[in-house]
Amino acid sequence: MHSYLLWATPTLVVALAIAFLKWNASRAALLGLALTVPIAFFSGPIPFSIDKLGESLMRGAWIGGTIAPYILGGLLFWRVAPSKHALGGAEAPSAGLDPHARRRRLFFACFLVGPFAESATGFGVGMVGTVMMLRHLALAPRHLMVFALLSQTFIPWGAMSSGTLLGAAYLRVSPTDLALYSAVPVATLMLLWLTLFWVTLHQGKEHMSLRECARELLWVAASLVSLVACTYLLGPETALLAAFSLLIILRYLVDERPNGQQVRQRAIACLPYGLIIGWLAATRLLPSLRECLSTLLWFRPFPDLPTLLPLMHSGLWFLVAALLTAASRKRTHTLKAEVAASWSTGKQAVRTVLLFAMMAEMLNKSGIAQGLANGLFAAWGRDAVMLTPALAGALGIIANTGNAGNSLLLPPLSTLASQAGISLLATGAVVHVSGLALGFFSPVRMSIAARLSHGASEERSVYLFLLPFALTAFAVMTCFAWLSTWHS
Repeated sequence: MHSYLLWATPTLVVALAIAFLKWNASRAALLGLALTVPIAFFSGPIPFSIDKLGESLMRGAWIGGTIAPYILGGLLFWRVAPSKHALGGAEAPSAGLDPHARRRRLFFACFLVGPFAESATGFGVGMVGTVMMLRHLALAPRHLMVFALLSQTFIPWGAMSSGTLLGAAYLRVSPTDLALYSAVPVATLMLLWLTLFWVTLHQGKEHMSLRECARELLWVAASLVSLVACTYLLGPETALLAAFSLLIILRYLVDERPNGQQVRQRAIACLPYGLIIGWLAATRLLPSLRECLSTLLWFRPFPDLPTLLPLMHSGLWFLVAALLTAASRKRTHTLKAEVAASWSTGKQAVRTVLLFAMMAEMLNKSGIAQGLANGLFAAWGRDAVMLTPALAGALGIIANTGNAGNSLLLPPLSTLASQAGISLLATGAVVHVSGLALGFFSPVRMSIAARLSHGASEERSVYLFLLPFALTAFAVMTCFAWLSTWHS
């Protein structure tokens, strides 16, 4: 028992430092890494040496290094590409909107534009996009806060699926497979988020009708089907961008009924998005191009870790697209400031990914991850998997990121799944979605929504309003954990 508590100390300290000391995730991860070193050396089940320490750090740096371009590339492109006409209807006057049009704009912002922006960049930018579209509708701050948070509902595909890619690296599985398995709990949770949307509309005295509810349900179903298809064909990094770009165009044409000049303005403004998404789709769907780019340049320093294919790396292509867009718009003089701003926004995430990856590799190499899994399996058997949604969800809420849960829980889960004879992908998807989706209720995310919506005094009331939905989300993910124990 003493050994298990000691082995769990770094994870517990990370959670406590974020929850009670209000440290950011990267600072807490650094502390966790520092604590893991002596514990691995002096109490790990497997002898740990300086060589293994160096290897763990290098392996963690490699995992983090392959993820970082997704974060920074998406951020830079998002800063360079938009124009005032980029978001369909974002700046359209709202004073004369009828109740039907108001409601359709609310849905459009929450479930299409917001997730699209979050997929391109992460970091709550989806909330910014949603609030931009809704700020002229004279909504109560507490309602606008909820609508802003609803932009986070497709979060496993957020920040170009960097969290999904990281989770797949820890599980040693294909990112596409993990994303497809994650789509099932995400689709189930979408029913909960739609219910939250409808309840908020009702409280705000917005237009309500069964016909509109059915229409919105069909749009969400179409979004999920398109997302799964694009994930299967393109991989998770650009799946949501590809799927939702077409849905956004279709929804804009149906709802706004623009004239020819407005269509041309939107098309020119959105051209950079269309070109980069089209190019990335071609690199996945055209066999000869895919083979050429995959074999021309590659790096694989560790046989069991992801291979870096620079010419197939979506994050690197987003960096190239940002440079070309700046050049075509004669804005290269602003690039230095845009790069600095992108790094300022993304550096904490990059550091967090690197530090947690190093910590996870150290826990693996020292046998601590396997030892914790052995202890859980000995005490709980297959039922130990039932604990994972609560642990991952709590870490997601505390840290405002799924990376903490993925880094600290997925390595021991791999051993546990093997011992219990259950599906690694099914249980991994439960942990992954729990950590990311339940971050919806993070205090950090709530504070961002409050700041954007001018609702600083409303945070407590919004939390009380969201509490039943949070408890239901935990229950849903626990049910999926139970089902995963029978998916062998």
